[in-house]
Amino acid sequence: MTQTADRVRPAKETSLVQGEFAFTAEDFRHIAQVLHSHAGIALTEAKAALVYSRLAKRLRALGLRSFRDYCTLIDGADGLDERQAMFAALTTNVTRFYREPHHFDHLRDKVMPALAERARQGGRVRLWSAACSNGQEPYSMALTVLSVLPEAADLDVRILATDIDPNMVAEGRQGLYSAETLEPVPDTLRHRWFKRESGGDRMLYAAAPELRRMITFNELNLIGDWPMKGKFDVIFCRNVVIYFDDQTQETVWSRFLPLMNPGGTLYIGHSERVSGPATARLRTSGLTTYEAAP
Repeated sequence: MTQTADRVRPAKETSLVQGEFAFTAEDFRHIAQVLHSHAGIALTEAKAALVYSRLAKRLRALGLRSFRDYCTLIDGADGLDERQAMFAALTTNVTRFYREPHHFDHLRDKVMPALAERARQGGRVRLWSAACSNGQEPYSMALTVLSVLPEAADLDVRILATDIDPNMVAEGRQGLYSAETLEPVPDTLRHRWFKRESGGDRMLYAAAPELRRMITFNELNLIGDWPMKGKFDVIFCRNVVIYFDDQTQETVWSRFLPLMNPGGTLYIGHSERVSGPATARLRTSGLTTYEAAP
């Protein structure tokens, strides 16, 4: 009797990753589907070990016994905060001041002279850091603007900085960075626009009020609603669409077009390429720099 029962008992699902928590293919598919539907990020099963290692920390912190319990939590009505924590855990906020410096050289030398002249004549200038992480990209943009137009904070020149992660947005608003983080910033700009603050054992520097005034930080999901109405002269969207599938990438590129002024500039990551219908209206002016058609 026992042997017969053992033969018909359903086989236990195999864990994709060996560890303290069972992590089945169904658990992985569920988490990948939630991540894709809410953030546009596509994960293959090859990322199972990464997903396990990052989310196992969340299971321990929450006192959960299994990934199945975790899936139930993120599906629930009270799961919003944990979904955001999951997105933060599974996305890599790699950033630094002046990352991919050739973009900032191009902005300073090729784009800003005309925009500076427009601003001095009372015109409107707008830049957008889409996927701003903890603010180092938009502050680098602002510092580049100020290197050409020192009075920019007193003119109609503003930068929108957005990210899906509310924790990153909060850090950007705070504008507080370590001396090590600020090392790529030229000495003259660092001394002019950052002030030392007490940080316990760490040496911290705060962005000056004029610098912070130039930047507005908001949460925004690139595959969600975009509430912006005005158009931009410069958009940085770098090293984020590589996490999207091909169709989502094409959709994001196309959504930028109505928000770009004629001749506006789009900067993308070194491993990214504009694809889909947007290619008809964006002219490449460098491997990862595009200009909107007039």
